[in-house]
Amino acid sequence: MTWTELPPGWILIAGGLLAAALPLRLRQLLMLGLPVAGFYQLLSIPAGNHAVVEFFGLNLIGSRVDGLSLIWGYIFYIAAFIGAVFHLHVRDRTQDVAAMTYAGAAIGAVFAGDLLTLFVYWELTAVTSAFLIFANRTNESYRAGIRYLLVQILSGVLLLGGIVMHWRATGSIAFDAMTLQSPGALMMFLGLGVKCAFPLLHNWLPDAYPRATATGAVFLSAFTTKMAVYTLARGFPGTEELIWIGAIMAVFPLFFATIENDLRRVMAYSLQVQLGFMVVGVGIGTELALDGAAAHAFTGVLYKGLLFMVLGAVIYRTGSAKATDLGGLARAMPWTMGLCLIGAASISAFPLFAGYISKSLILTSAGAGGHWLVWAMLLLASVGVVYNTGIRIPYAVFFAPARQDHGPVSEAPANMVLAMVLAAALCVVIGVAPGLLYQHLPFASAYEPYTAGHIVTQLQLLAFTGLAFAWMKRSGRHPADRRDMVLEFDWIYRKGLQDVWRKVIEWASETSGALKGGMLGWVGAVVITTRRVVGMNGPLARTVAPGTGVLWLMAMLGIYLLVFYA
Repeated sequence: MTWTELPPGWILIAGGLLAAALPLRLRQLLMLGLPVAGFYQLLSIPAGNHAVVEFFGLNLIGSRVDGLSLIWGYIFYIAAFIGAVFHLHVRDRTQDVAAMTYAGAAIGAVFAGDLLTLFVYWELTAVTSAFLIFANRTNESYRAGIRYLLVQILSGVLLLGGIVMHWRATGSIAFDAMTLQSPGALMMFLGLGVKCAFPLLHNWLPDAYPRATATGAVFLSAFTTKMAVYTLARGFPGTEELIWIGAIMAVFPLFFATIENDLRRVMAYSLQVQLGFMVVGVGIGTELALDGAAAHAFTGVLYKGLLFMVLGAVIYRTGSAKATDLGGLARAMPWTMGLCLIGAASISAFPLFAGYISKSLILTSAGAGGHWLVWAMLLLASVGVVYNTGIRIPYAVFFAPARQDHGPVSEAPANMVLAMVLAAALCVVIGVAPGLLYQHLPFASAYEPYTAGHIVTQLQLLAFTGLAFAWMKRSGRHPADRRDMVLEFDWIYRKGLQDVWRKVIEWASETSGALKGGMLGWVGAVVITTRRVVGMNGPLARTVAPGTGVLWLMAMLGIYLLVFYA
């Protein structure tokens, strides 16, 4: 196999595993060099299918290079390099290995030419990314990491079950466009939806991302959900259900973000809003809409990564990302403050910044397709993002009165600032010269974002949102920042079902002899064994043990499908 035939992502995966055996300095050089080498290799790969092998009668395609996969490959390698620069000061072998293997698996997934290869990378991203949460080494991060891992594995089980059913019905595992008319495709759709944070399947995102390390959250924000958007664009373009799913995704997180105290959770909700825009684009399915989804994924990785880096730098210097602990940092961290404003302008879709030139593609597609209610919902979502993220985060961190004395606070380390500068520069360059991005989109749609109507509409939205924020602050009508934890649908598994699960587990324990060989007996045995072996008690046991039972239920469902349908 030649250099160009090597599946994209393998360089990062192999290098990440190698990093486990290297000393610090060599690991740092390796982490910087791997994305550069991978990007160079990607530029050398010709279009078409590569690394094609036959496995038990199935055609496995290690890499499929076309316009859709390339745009995701480009931004994933860029994100891996910027993340490596931001991470350079960290002395943690676990994070070094997890970050590179995670990035490599995500890149491998977007170039997978068949469903089975996709599944392998899909699960690898789940396992490796979880260590970026565990690496925070707190009880909260461990619990969140367990919940995250269980949900991600659930996504994989649904995907695998759907693949088996689809193969049984069609005799093919080709990763091409599908419809929701078959049970296999529907199950795969749900599996992809879990990872894309569909409404009611989304709580893992605001739960886990704020619990990751300062640098781990930067990597997490770049890969998992954008990989899921790619799989929807590849497998289900033009699926009308996605239009409404995306519209709801874009609106409902706004209300929780408004009252959330943890600013990284605010960013997680904002990330869901941006995913909603992308999903709408995929659902509309026209060339312009799919280009809009791809462009918004590209720019979103940059400006959301930039804002997560800003909050990571603030955590590094102050130890907190909560609004009630921050304020008054503009003078202490002027570089971080200025770069935060660029990220805020980009996510708010200010003209001449990256978010503007990608979001307008999707809004135009919605209007052109006659989806006026969806267009209005996306406009409302735009207002909410400006309010909660574009204005509130810079204000709470840098311009609000200081709410807690952190002692002397200095600017972020040089590598952190450099990484933020790289992301901010790309946000500005793409915003000023959108053609640099448009020419690499899957369909290279001819579109002009800087028309008088687009600019005036967006400036009005920005101006009135800013005035509303100022008025609510001055009049005291803005919700006060509180240290309370905001619960939404996750109340069901955080609190509502705990007593139910406890009763089920106790009953399963008492009757496991009679149910020997039955599914509930297996679940009860696994739950009890988990609690005894790991030595978990209290809230942690109530979180992990039920989740373990669910995991085993889904794994057994997958095995059942494999045996029955094969």
